[in-house]
Amino acid sequence: MESDHLVMTMVEFSSKALILGHRVGSLYRRKLKEGNHEKLEELQGKVDKFAKEKATWKKEREEWKEEKKRLGNWKVRCLDSEEKLKGKIADLEADYDELKEKHEWVEVELEDLKSCIIQKHINGF
Repeated sequence: MESDHLVMTMVEFSSKALILGHRVGSLYRRKLKEGNHEKLEELQGKVDKFAKEKATWKKEREEWKEEKKRLGNWKVRCLDSEEKLKGKIADLEADYDELKEKHEWVEVELEDLKSCIIQKHINGF
């Protein structure tokens, strides 16, 4: 009888251990799920923040591309202007040389006229 009682007590404790194990497991899974949910929300916040930063970076990159394009066009216009100015400078230098030759001829003729006038004064007209 005592062995029956002992077996019954062991069966009862085994049953209670199984029930308690099931409840502890259930509580553990719930706690784990809640913890994962909080972690998931934290990670989602980080993902959202990263997405905003990525959008900002993309916008800045597009602005930089536009600025680069604008500066590239500006550079091309400057180089074109430089070539045009070099052409104008060459033309002006040619004109200057031509004027210088004419000026030298006029100076020579002026000197001749001065000499002629001085000679007329010496000769007494």
